[in-house]
Parts: sequence; structure tokens; C-alpha cells
Amino acid sequence: MPNAPVRTLFGVLGSVAADRKPWTSSYPLAQFAVTALLLLATLPIFAQQPASSPEVYSDIYHDTSAPAYSYSDAAPATSVQRFVRPLPQRQVPGTLPPAGDEAMQMSPLGNVGATIGKNFDGLSDSANSSTGFLFVPSDNNIAAGATQVVETINIAYRVINKSTGATVLSKQIGSLFTGVSGLCGQGATSPDFTDPIVVYDKKAARWVISIIAFTSDFSTGNECIAVSSTSDATGTYHRYVFKFGTNLFNDYPKLGVWPDAYYASYNMFTPTSFAGAKACAYKRSAMLAGTAATAICFTKTQEFSFLPSDLDGATLPPTGQPNFFVDLFSTTSLHLFKFPVDFLTTSNSKFTGPIVITVPAFTPACSPTFTCIPQGGTSQKLDSLGDRLMFRMPYRNFGTHQSLMITHSVKTSTAASGIRWYEIRTPNTTPTVFQKGTFGAGSTSLWMGSIAMDKVGDIAVGFSKSSSTTHPGLAFTGRIPSDPLGTLESAASIFTGGGSQTGGSANGGNRWGDYSSLVLDPANDCTFWYVNQYIPTNGSFNFHTRLASFKFPGCS
Repeated sequence: MPNAPVRTLFGVLGSVAADRKPWTSSYPLAQFAVTALLLLATLPIFAQQPASSPEVYSDIYHDTSAPAYSYSDAAPATSVQRFVRPLPQRQVPGTLPPAGDEAMQMSPLGNVGATIGKNFDGLSDSANSSTGFLFVPSDNNIAAGATQVVETINIAYRVINKSTGATVLSKQIGSLFTGVSGLCGQGATSPDFTDPIVVYDKKAARWVISIIAFTSDFSTGNECIAVSSTSDATGTYHRYVFKFGTNLFNDYPKLGVWPDAYYASYNMFTPTSFAGAKACAYKRSAMLAGTAATAICFTKTQEFSFLPSDLDGATLPPTGQPNFFVDLFSTTSLHLFKFPVDFLTTSNSKFTGPIVITVPAFTPACSPTFTCIPQGGTSQKLDSLGDRLMFRMPYRNFGTHQSLMITHSVKTSTAASGIRWYEIRTPNTTPTVFQKGTFGAGSTSLWMGSIAMDKVGDIAVGFSKSSSTTHPGLAFTGRIPSDPLGTLESAASIFTGGGSQTGGSANGGNRWGDYSSLVLDPANDCTFWYVNQYIPTNGSFNFHTRLASFKFPGCS
């Protein structure tokens, strides 16, 4: 490893596998990818896992901010550094099936019936550059509120007027934590933040923004969480800092809203090893009030990249029903865990499972290297993230039934990647795959998906698309309840980039997105909002994001 300290195999992974070490273009990213793969491929398969005790963490800092618009942002940078962010990946355990996919949708349906409304550019890599840094990949994510949409990328965020698409506020996320003690208070000019997530608490009409702050030696991460005091994303926030220990990095967080808590998942790394998937419940009632808060967590060393369930719709889960965590465990199964939390008597909190959900066999997209998505005009291939479920995992209670929506990327017979999706019903009793499918588009690869369901049962999936003759772009598909089970309608394009991502793996040319986000507008529970990235011209460190809204005619 030229220009890098000598480390053991585990040392390399522990210090950078947190997906977030800012390696320069001189670092041989391929060496890291192989190292990460070797470690994570060794994770064993367990049908049953021993019970574990709850880990209880009190916030190490909390306060209430001044209005977000009042904090100073980073001054314009005089020079820019480029940060490539390696990603640890796991070879999904199990036997890879033959090329045929039993869930493959063979009969195309008509064009998707949803109509696009808004369609405009979001944040670009230049929004990071005022700090003096550009990043790969984008970490793009959005949430929709009553009158605003909030978008986050690596270290920047923007508040958007939902009706007009106009920018209301655009700043570095670090500015939101101005004056906070510890790592989270590094300020708007620091690059040592990563993996932002924004969700909207529909019942409370509050915004929840989380981001990791980490030490300069990349050994320790803190979770920085800001919960807005009102429905205005430009106003004041209750700010919290949580630490999971010394020399522990809380990588790749995902967030979900539930009536009793804000639930989060992490891939944990020590300086020498992968430490397991962590599931946490943050005390929602305290964080809405701005008082001292507690997190109750469990760690499962045999799991990887959990998703917590995220509440959609006006109907709450049945009283006392736990949050659900699911991960992609093998080439034929998902693992589901239940997380009943008790903040009063913390020892009563449980994390039970796994419940094994058998699914049609699949080959993870681009397995075993996970880099094979073609692009037009270049030999550079893109990362599929085929080793994990894709954000979010929406939950909806229809009264007559409850559903979880899940998606990930798989190999198809004609392209490097297609979209596998599931609707899981009765998650709290006997989780059942009600419908499933693999959606492809001929020789065009589809990946980086995000899935959601509106209040009448219409399902939408947004994703990236690319082929050897076309540049990467954004598209979506969906279905209405009367369509045959397990089928999606023909996709519609949202936007196609004017270029492909180049520069080689060492310059981040293979990294793409890390996640995208499809959410429901809480004002009508019918309008979907989607964000993903594209490249305007051939190059690296020049991503743009695109936001679009659409709805199906049967939802009003």
C-alpha cells in the first residue's frame, strides 16, 4: 500500500471499512475492496442466534439550537481535495443459483401509469466544495414534509419549497451542529462527517437528520442527530450526540420512524475487525421535547446491513407492536428480527430472531466483485451494492393487513443487474412473502433501487439505469393493485445523464450513490418523491442529483 502505514488485513479494514475514509486518488482502492471482501465473506451462517443483553447509551450531549438559517456556513474554498470513500462488502452466504431467476417477470406490462409532476436538479458535488472537498459517492437522500422537501448529500443539505421546487436554505450539515461538544461540533468546514440520513416524523411533523462525525484517525464515530422543534426545517433543532465506545465506528447508518422510538441500524467496525450489525432505538419522546435521551441497542455479529422499518401512512401499527429489522442473509433468505423496546425498564427490551424468510434464489448483482454495471462511452464499471438491501424499508398498516416493502439488486439473464422486490405481510406473526418479482429492462442494468407503497396499495420503485450504450440515469416503475401479483409496469425515465463516471477505481470511478430514496408525501399519502444521482459530463467528482415527484391516477 504505497504512501500508507503498514497494517494487518483487519487493521486495513477496521480503519477504512467504515466506508468513509477519505483516500486520495493515489490509494489503490482495489486492494481495499479485496481485503473487505475477504473478511466479510467469512461471516458464518446461523439459523438461530443466541440472545443478547441490551446495550444502554445515554446521550453525551444535548441542547436546542438557534434557527438553522442563522448559523454561518463554510467560506468559499480556495482549493479542493478529492475524497474517494471505499465501501466494505460481503459475499452473500449461500450457493449461487443458476442463471435463471424463478422470480423473473417474463411478461411485460404496459407503460407505468404514474404521472411525473416535479422534475428538477438537486444538490451536486459542488455543494460540498465550499468546505474544500469533493466526494464519491453522493450519499443522496430526501424526505418530504408538509410544505418542504429536505435533501442531504455527503456533508450538505438543502431545504426545498415543495410546491415550487425553489431552494429555501442550503448549507453544510456541520453548520447545524455549531457549538455542539465533541466530534459533532467540528463545524461547517470539516470533512469528517459522512452518511447523512433525513426522515420526516409524520405524526409529530418533525424532521430528523442524522450524520456520523468521526476522528481524524478514522477509528471512532459519533452519531449526531438533530430533531426539528417544528415542521419548519429552517428553524431550531434539538441536537444530540451518542457514542458507542472508543475505537468503534458506526458505519452505513439507516433510520426509521416508529411510534415509540427512532430506530437506526449500523455496521460496526473496530480498528481490527468487523464488529457486527447494530440495531438501536432512540427515545423519541425525549428527543421531540429536547430533554436527555437514551439509546437502547443490540449487536448481531452474524448479520450485515440491517434496515429498520419506517412508518408510512396515517394508521399506526397496533399498540405495542415492535419495530422490525431485516437484512439480506443468503441467496435464498432474508432474516427478520423484532425489536420491542422498554425505556423505563431497559432490561425488558428484546431483539428477537431471526425469523428466516425464504425467497426465490438469486445471484447478487455483480457477485463476487460487486463492480460490473456498464456505462456508455467508457470501460469503467459501477458498483452494484448487490450485497445488501436498499434503503428504505417502508411499513404500512391497512387495517386488514400490514406490509413491509423491500428491494435489492440481482443479476438477470440479459443484464448485469435488475431489481428484486418483495411485499412481506403479517410481519409480527408469521412473515409471509405475499408477492415478489425480479424486474429487468433487457440489456439495460437497473440498480440502486428504493421502494414504497401509497395509501391505496400502488407500489413504486425508483432506480438507476445504465448500459454499455447509454449513460447512467434515473427511472421508475410501479404497479397498481389490479396488476397480476409479482409484476411491475414498464419503466418510465426521469432523467438521463449527459456523461458517465470515469477515472478508474482509484479515483472513485466505480462508486455510485450508496443509496437513493423514495418517500411518500404526507400531505396526501399519494405523491412519491424520489432522488438519485447522475453525471452531467464524463468525469469523476462531478455528480449531480435529480428530484422527481409522481403519483398514480387511482390515488387521490
